[in-house]
Amino acid sequence: MMELILLYVAVGAVAGILAGLLGIGGGLVIVPMLVFTLTWQAVPREHLMHLALGTSMASIIFTSVSSFMAHHRRGAVQWEVVRRIALGILLGTFLGATLASRLSTNVLKVIFVIFLYYMAGQLFTDRKPKAGRTLPGPWGMFGVGNVIGVVSAFVGIGGGTLSVPFMIYCNLPVHTAIGTSAAIGFPIAMAGTLGYIVNGLGAADLPPFSLGYIYLPALLGIVGCSMLTAPLGVRLAHSLPVDRLKRVFALLLFVVGTKMLWDLMQYWRG
Repeated sequence: MMELILLYVAVGAVAGILAGLLGIGGGLVIVPMLVFTLTWQAVPREHLMHLALGTSMASIIFTSVSSFMAHHRRGAVQWEVVRRIALGILLGTFLGATLASRLSTNVLKVIFVIFLYYMAGQLFTDRKPKAGRTLPGPWGMFGVGNVIGVVSAFVGIGGGTLSVPFMIYCNLPVHTAIGTSAAIGFPIAMAGTLGYIVNGLGAADLPPFSLGYIYLPALLGIVGCSMLTAPLGVRLAHSLPVDRLKRVFALLLFVVGTKMLWDLMQYWRG
């Protein structure tokens, strides 16, 4: 158990730094690490991805607060954008968590692996949308929020992978887009956590200390460290060559995605 707690603390440290540094949320790291550790703990396979996604969402509640407060102190959060997109985010994320809870672990793994490969390609090529317009009106923001929320719930992230490019496209400066994305991560995480709790309460054979699809020991270990390291990631974002770091992280995502795909293929063959 001590080894697991230390591992969850290490995952939280990395997740917090990435949330502040790259604005992409720590879920891309937390979800696969939770899948590996929960597999090692012999958690029933049908619950693996649901617990990983739900616990990742719950951890982002705390990571996002630490991250967006640090960005706010630097004046990098557009609260008007957060207000306008929040309703769509809340509805879309809860709906996404509800739908994901009804899919099998294998289907969720395939979705997650595809998303990892997509993100690796985006980060490695460093494709940035060209600023071309202003923010859409109320219904447009509601629709965008729905899409970001649904995708975030399906892959257990704070939404930065979609919201940052969207805001850059709408002429927000890069650092403002990252800071605002960190704030948007809070309603995403709240709605997603609620969805995974509600839809997991009746599930059988969950590991001890689970609250629906939230695995509390992992949550405590991850949160305990991620809140401390998120401000460090923010400071690094304003001082390091983030573009180079993104390429290194892209290679890591490719390796992790390939490992998850290999495990899935071995399961199907067996």
